[in-house]
Amino acid sequence: MLVAFVMGFSSGLPLLLTMGVLQAWMKEKGVDITWIGMITLVQIPYTWKFIWAPFLDRFILPFLGRRRGWLLIAQLALMAAIAGLGFSDPVKNTGMMVFNALLVAFFSATQDIVIDAYRREDLPDQELGLGSSMYIYGYRLGMLLAAGGGMIMSDYMSFSRVYLFMAICILPGMLTTLLTPEPEVKVGTPQTMREAVVNPLVDYFSRSGALWILAFILLYKVGDTMASAITIPFYLEIGFSKTEIGAVVKFFGTGATMAGAFLGGLLLLQMGINRGLWIFGVLQALSTACFALLARVGYSISVLSGVIAFENLSSGMGTAAFVAFMASITNKRFTATQYALLTSLMGIPRALASSVTGFMAKHIGWELFFIACALIAVPGMLLLLKFAPWQVRQEPI
Repeated sequence: MLVAFVMGFSSGLPLLLTMGVLQAWMKEKGVDITWIGMITLVQIPYTWKFIWAPFLDRFILPFLGRRRGWLLIAQLALMAAIAGLGFSDPVKNTGMMVFNALLVAFFSATQDIVIDAYRREDLPDQELGLGSSMYIYGYRLGMLLAAGGGMIMSDYMSFSRVYLFMAICILPGMLTTLLTPEPEVKVGTPQTMREAVVNPLVDYFSRSGALWILAFILLYKVGDTMASAITIPFYLEIGFSKTEIGAVVKFFGTGATMAGAFLGGLLLLQMGINRGLWIFGVLQALSTACFALLARVGYSISVLSGVIAFENLSSGMGTAAFVAFMASITNKRFTATQYALLTSLMGIPRALASSVTGFMAKHIGWELFFIACALIAVPGMLLLLKFAPWQVRQEPI
């Protein structure tokens, strides 16, 4: 459980360094809001990680084992890429900034592939739920340090130094990689590249409703993801300081998310995954719509705190159900590839749909934008009728 927690921290740290923190840096440099929204396209490696995941399933490096060897390589490269991003500039070295941001996303996605596979293989089925919760806690703390800490630190030092500090924060994950035991190799793991590429896909798509499940994973959190992708410029535009954003949105909000993940795990024990996906999905959509209220009210710490508490609490519960659901449909023989396929689809809205958020906000206004994001959640909810009906209680893992 401790390993799941620390690996979650290492996985969550890089994500917002190419989103919220980078957007704040661009906003400070006077970059147009449309281009700030489009910078989310550097998240594309997260949506394509299933392409190189079979290599990580198939090949074993001559040190540390099948999972830890690749994990150490990814973490070393990730540390260098984050430091490189700190040496770039959103205006003077735009090309270098985009390139380094892509490298951060690529090596972060590679680290995620191995961490997801390690957690699935290391924990017995009955402990996956708790392990997923511990991973989410660590993940959110990593995001908190990167976004909340990064925003506050940027009020007192340059963004370049902030990124150098964040690069050093990869060290706890690297130390954990060196000290933790390697999971036992499962019988039937791929011995050729054909087995690593073809067999996981054949295994998954031979299941009933496989395509519907992929569509659901693609759409379930799309509205929530689109709204959160552009919130930093939104907060800055209506008058909140970077310190207020770091303290309320990131630190306070992360606490609410962690509480939501814990509460979601407890509720899933009572209601099962199916009903959890329904209830938490509705709460996610409602919480997204609450940002429209903040847009109308404007600068108000109390309203911001209330909206953030509700949104992050519901998001934490939704994530707990979502992660438990994806873990339950993964075959341990092809963990890296199948989990990468599922989480790649989950990342598409963050990389592609979120790229137009700046354009939408600029042309329809913040209030209508957040209402639209809430309504976008409806198709994903309707797909639950196909494979997760309310009256059928599915037990969580």
